[in-house]
Amino acid sequence: MLSPKRTKFRKQHRGRMRGVASKGNTIAFGQFALQAQDCGWVTARQIEASRRAMTRYIKRGGQIWIRIFPDKPVTMRPAETRMGSGKGNPEFWVAVVKPGRILFEMGGEDITEEIAKEAMRLAQYKLPVKTKFISIDKNLEDSSQENTKNSKKSQGEVKQ
Repeated sequence: MLSPKRTKFRKQHRGRMRGVASKGNTIAFGQFALQAQDCGWVTARQIEASRRAMTRYIKRGGQIWIRIFPDKPVTMRPAETRMGSGKGNPEFWVAVVKPGRILFEMGGEDITEEIAKEAMRLAQYKLPVKTKFISIDKNLEDSSQENTKNSKKSQGEVKQ
């Protein structure tokens, strides 16, 4: 499972999850991606379960990129312990996810949109946040259609 090799401090505050993702919100490596729609903590176990589900479905055919890393320690106190006596020990690691963040990417020559969509669907069942499937092809087509519409409008304006 994923966890940092070493950290500057053993324990962290819980923090707040406000706003949207400013980094890691565009597709960088593959053609298809799974994008978070709300905020939450994704544990190292959940990331690994999602990765296994996708890898099994594509039968190791394409390539998968994990775009999040669990670098926040979550501490827990032992069961039935009285109040006080400090903060508990680190138990597991989480990645803080905000809306718009790309969680996983997938690509390869033998990966079609249907295969990627089904693999991502299996992966999103393992995650605690709402997600959406996005692909690079649709984004390019939408922007090219908007550009052609804008150019047609400008040509019509020039004729008048």
